[in-house]
Amino acid sequence: MGKFLARRLLNYVVLIFLATSFAYVLAATNLAPRDYFEQMQPPPDPELVNAQLDRLNLNDQTPLAERYVTWMGGALTGDFGQTIQGGSVTDQMLMKAGVTLRLIVVATLIGSFMGIAIGAYAAIRQYRAFDKAATGASFFVLSIPTVVIAIVIQVGAAAFNDFIGFQFFRYSGEYTAGIQGEWWELLINRVYHAILPTLVLALALFAAFARYQRNMMLDVLGSDFVRTAMAKGLTRRKALFKHALRTAMIPTITYFTFTFGMLVSGATFTEKIYAWHGMGAWLIDSIARQDVHVVAAVSWFMAVTIMLASFLSDILYAWLDPRVRV
Repeated sequence: MGKFLARRLLNYVVLIFLATSFAYVLAATNLAPRDYFEQMQPPPDPELVNAQLDRLNLNDQTPLAERYVTWMGGALTGDFGQTIQGGSVTDQMLMKAGVTLRLIVVATLIGSFMGIAIGAYAAIRQYRAFDKAATGASFFVLSIPTVVIAIVIQVGAAAFNDFIGFQFFRYSGEYTAGIQGEWWELLINRVYHAILPTLVLALALFAAFARYQRNMMLDVLGSDFVRTAMAKGLTRRKALFKHALRTAMIPTITYFTFTFGMLVSGATFTEKIYAWHGMGAWLIDSIARQDVHVVAAVSWFMAVTIMLASFLSDILYAWLDPRVRV
């Protein structure tokens, strides 16, 4: 098992390096930091613009390979350069990464657990009322893009607040501006603000996992090892959850990596819609500002989170399947 995980981890490190490199090259060739300065009013002197671009390592007159080597040399030591406004990319990334991770980790736990549980139970109750309801809900959510779900839930929350006459749902910002109080009051306020954006991301995961887990569970319900376990004296419930569900979760764990990638991309729009100052909203704003270093750094962060999710799925895969450990 150790060798298996070590090989996988090495592969992920290489993939992160390649993904970050491609992201930097694409950002450097398609974004125009020079335009950011030249559009200022009054327009600055061209020599001053060149000097500032040189200081930031963003001058398009410098060969791309040279800019890449300089940036990557710093990135390997944890320095992702400076933003186009002159701040440290690394310092800002550390603050914004916590915002995004709080959102996607909670959504992942809620969405995946509900999806697996509902999908497995729907398979057991195949073609009955619960299975039909779960199938209909899953297909309905899967047919709608995450950005549309986020907007619909936000509009619905605003309409509900107007109907009852006070703000029951909070749908803007990570916390209430200017709030003061004890630490637990601040925590409750943050949790209150996180309900709707977390719900948006959890719904997308729930729908994907519910459909996939149902299909995987149906494949093993009639297997010989389930009938053998029941013949040896196990109750149907124990045979289903101890043997059938464990086996059916093996391909679901592999599928987790792909759904997590969709979750990260969905968080980009959700953060922007709900005014959360995380990595996704930062990425959108940075593209508008022609900020090459931030785009590359956010791409690195997204690659790392997806690869960490992949590594976690490898660990769970090895735990569920004894053949991998051998």
